[in-house]
Amino acid sequence: MIEPYIVGITGGSASGKTFFLKQLLGAFSEEEVCLISQDNYYRTQEFVPKDQNNIENYDLPEAIDFELYAQHINDLKNGKAVQHKEYVFNNPNVVPKTLTFKSAPIIVVEGIFVFHSPEVSNLLDLRVFIDAREHIKIKRRIIRDNNERGYDLNDVLYRWENHVAPTYEKYIEPTKYSADIIINNNLHFEKGLDILTSFLKTKLC
Repeated sequence: MIEPYIVGITGGSASGKTFFLKQLLGAFSEEEVCLISQDNYYRTQEFVPKDQNNIENYDLPEAIDFELYAQHINDLKNGKAVQHKEYVFNNPNVVPKTLTFKSAPIIVVEGIFVFHSPEVSNLLDLRVFIDAREHIKIKRRIIRDNNERGYDLNDVLYRWENHVAPTYEKYIEPTKYSADIIINNNLHFEKGLDILTSFLKTKLC
């Protein structure tokens, strides 16, 4: 068996990773690529660290079960299928599904800490950093957190100032300099997407 090629994709919160990934995965069949996201590996709420105001801080590495995440990536690397419960961000209106990940020639590992965590980072063959200016990311985060997670504006801005921005500065931005490819996503990312897609197609030959 040819070992899968593992691509790590990271960037700050609301840098546009999700939309970029949707476009990237659309260029491949389900048999060619498997996406396994860090977002499904948050620890349960009681194990998430809290800030000085007793509010859970999901934007810290301690909130993620990296040991299990790395184990599942390794299983995929070795050709095994993986099952894992979907994480629904404590949304009581959503019933979590059981997700099944099947190994593929290309495995995409996505999340804000995938370069920071040694357990995960050491498994990557290619590192891609999605970058965007801060004011653009804040706007995207406000829209996303309101629509998908039910947070009001005050909640979003509080988390941005006290959780998201400090985490980006301390844990995420420094990893940009270990990236193999940096894709700017302030207005568009089409050229970067084309380059990455073309390169990954060569791994299917």
